[in-house]
Amino acid sequence: MAPSRNERDAREARDRLRSYSARQQVHEGQRKRRWRDNLLAIVGVVVVAGLAAGTQIFYFTAGPGGSGGKDSSASPSPSASPSDSTEQNKGDVPDPGLAEDRDWTGTLTINEIALGVTLDGKKAPQAVSSIIQDVQKNYYPDKTCHRLTDATDFGVLQCGSLTGDGSGDPDFQYGPVENAPEDGVYPAGTIAMARASSQYSMDHQFFIVYKDTKLPTDGGGYTVVGTITSGLDKLKTDIVDKGISGGTTDGAPSVATTITAFSLK
Repeated sequence: MAPSRNERDAREARDRLRSYSARQQVHEGQRKRRWRDNLLAIVGVVVVAGLAAGTQIFYFTAGPGGSGGKDSSASPSPSASPSDSTEQNKGDVPDPGLAEDRDWTGTLTINEIALGVTLDGKKAPQAVSSIIQDVQKNYYPDKTCHRLTDATDFGVLQCGSLTGDGSGDPDFQYGPVENAPEDGVYPAGTIAMARASSQYSMDHQFFIVYKDTKLPTDGGGYTVVGTITSGLDKLKTDIVDKGISGGTTDGAPSVATTITAFSLK
């Protein structure tokens, strides 16, 4: 028997409802996928930005500007000391004229390893003047080299901390960065000043690059003060090759490392 008109109408209404519901489900699914894709895109941007910032923080707090474990600016990396948001010199900063716009030569002795050094007072007068004053005041003897790194494109030995761990409250801080390589490449033998995130956070600490090292440039880089002219191979054999405490790639040298003398002329 043929269905009545009312039955046909009811069936067609049910079909239209099922079709509408199906379209709504598809639409809702598409909406959720778009929301999820947008969320993932936002998360991706945040992660990339975080990684970029993290890389910068790494080099400024765990890298040559940092404490290598102790909080010095944000916590490496690699402090010089705590960063100050005010971009200006603090304390009794040496007169850059002390560098006399010339090269200074001398010997930096670490664990009785005599390293020949040349500092460029013309290209980095403020930083070189700081080192000259520290040498004249006999600041460096008995200061430790508290941080050694051994990662791809990042091999430095950091020395000169007031407290021996990269943190502390130095009697002066200065900036800005001088003589930083535009490409961020610091060849083996480079001597550069450690700092935290602010360009005005340099003080007594410096780092010796024992293998070609690449550091970020977007924060201003690091002041290159000079070069090791002799003794680098022995430094690598007697200290670097002995490894890092705990078997990590960034920390205190396994061999206790101390500056025993520093002379310049």
